[in-house]
Amino acid sequence: MDTLATYLANVLRAPFDPAIRFALYYLAPTVAIAFVIWLVRDRSQPFWSWLLPRSVYRHRSTYVDVKLFLTNQMLGVAGIFGVLLFTPFIAYHALVTIATLAGGDYTPPPVTPGRALALTFIVVIVSDFAKYWTHRIHHEWPSLWPFHAVHHSADVLTPVTVARVHPVEIFIRNILTSVMVGMAQGLTLYALMGDVSLVAVGGANVFYVAFNALGSNLRHSHIWLSYGRVMEHILISPAQHQIHHSAARKHHNKNYGSIFALWDWMFGSLYIPESYEDLTYGVADADGTMIAQPHPTLRAALLHPFVESWQAIRARVAPAAQDQAPSQPQTPAE
Repeated sequence: MDTLATYLANVLRAPFDPAIRFALYYLAPTVAIAFVIWLVRDRSQPFWSWLLPRSVYRHRSTYVDVKLFLTNQMLGVAGIFGVLLFTPFIAYHALVTIATLAGGDYTPPPVTPGRALALTFIVVIVSDFAKYWTHRIHHEWPSLWPFHAVHHSADVLTPVTVARVHPVEIFIRNILTSVMVGMAQGLTLYALMGDVSLVAVGGANVFYVAFNALGSNLRHSHIWLSYGRVMEHILISPAQHQIHHSAARKHHNKNYGSIFALWDWMFGSLYIPESYEDLTYGVADADGTMIAQPHPTLRAALLHPFVESWQAIRARVAPAAQDQAPSQPQTPAE
């Protein structure tokens, strides 16, 4: 009963939880940005009808988004995700290990605003780098793609689509992010601070609050917002993330970045639209041919990826096993 009460409390608190992207704190400025876009671009219909079209917000896909959010909230209450967020643990041991290797002459550097700002910047950069590669391997590894395909199978995009994530993907993302960010924090703390109490840098949280407030919810929406060719080499715009969800062949495996487009630019996965593009969302094959909705229900979204992942593993292991099997001796002809 305590667990159920905690779960219900978390769900009811979700609209006011700064850790959830579609909390009211972030939706309110998003609506304001959308209003400006509507004023400039399209006033052929009332604002609220344009902002919240029934074809999107009453779509079956949106209901699956909500169900996955509620399911992951329950798993979070059970502590399944939290145990895999061990960034402070990694950072602490990295700091202690480095300090030990440095010997007894190590003196923690003084804490200054400049050092705190540098640490905040490094934490944000490393976190985004970790998210880029976590995202990319989910696309490129056949055994992981089925779990990430749950997110890409959304037929329409709404702010809640950000929570359309399979629990297995959350596990893997938490582990990789914890290791990468924890080690970077430990190294940076040693060089800049030497104080493990600053692992959870408030400045990084402020950065993400600002990011969420300045239109991040438009990424999962029907509203096109491009930053322009120059800026889209640096930051991922809502339009670029919508392109990432596109089923068109030319958009496959593009724009993995969360905040920064620098990683996509650096590693060859950047796509910058020349102008507005009419997009179709969902899962398609390598040729861009649409695949029938593989996750029409919560049950399918949770269970089907395990079947596909196992099939991908078997397909990869079977040829290797055949290559390693000893050849059978030929029977001499009589």
